[in-house]
Amino acid sequence: MDEREFFDERPEKKPATLNCPHCHQSADYEVTWLVRTKKRQLSGRADDRDRAKFAKARSYMLRKDDVMGCKNMRCRKRFEISGLQSVVFTE
Repeated sequence: MDEREFFDERPEKKPATLNCPHCHQSADYEVTWLVRTKKRQLSGRADDRDRAKFAKARSYMLRKDDVMGCKNMRCRKRFEISGLQSVVFTE
């Protein structure tokens, strides 16, 4: 079984305060995350190894956005989001 079959996926936007490295202005941005929530139970076609993987699996969020555009009208440059975690475990 594929690991994705252990989770329900849905996109979600969360606010984050980021600083533009070009103009050094701080602003609130909507960062897109892929939320993977562990299913309540495994499907019937799973073997023992799949059940062991499922028991260790945890719900998590995966950041989809790597680059944001500056909100300052004079700057408007794109910058990389490096100060924000890319994977966050939730429970």
